[in-house]
Amino acid sequence: MVTSRSAAAARTRDRLIEAGLRLAERTGLAGLSVNLLVDEAGVSKGTFFHHFRDRASYLLALHGGFHDRLLAEMLTAIEGMTPGAERLFAAAETYLEGCLRDRGVRALLLEARAEAPIAEVVRARNAQGAELCAADFKAMGRPYPLDAARLWVGMVAEAALVELDEGGRRPATRAELKRFIG
Repeated sequence: MVTSRSAAAARTRDRLIEAGLRLAERTGLAGLSVNLLVDEAGVSKGTFFHHFRDRASYLLALHGGFHDRLLAEMLTAIEGMTPGAERLFAAAETYLEGCLRDRGVRALLLEARAEAPIAEVVRARNAQGAELCAADFKAMGRPYPLDAARLWVGMVAEAALVELDEGGRRPATRAELKRFIG
């Protein structure tokens, strides 16, 4: 049962996460301090520490929340599709759109490996993404589907960075992604 108190706590936590995405776009992860974060979210430091043990646990929540939401969107987008290139590209486009929507993700994609608390989580998420894509590469007849999937995950993340740097969709980048699997 969700009480009004737990609903308010969830809204505050969400506000802190959203503030972090906005700040990450401006300051990067390295510049994302607790002081800046609480100012941006309009909450006290005590409120921050009520929701997160420390900056590292906050960064994990920021990274995890974004990627969990994006994974759910991708799985919805490919639901019922047969494994193969079309399904693979549909998932990639969903990922790219999600990255453009949440601009602060640039810092999560680019700087996450340099932040010790989340470096291992990034590797695990990339491995999870590759495991999900491997069936598509297997259906496409690739002799090393998991290796192809690992490369694909990296390529799609790089395409997201290109689009974020350009400030929007890059049809040529997406067309080339499609050619790699076509």
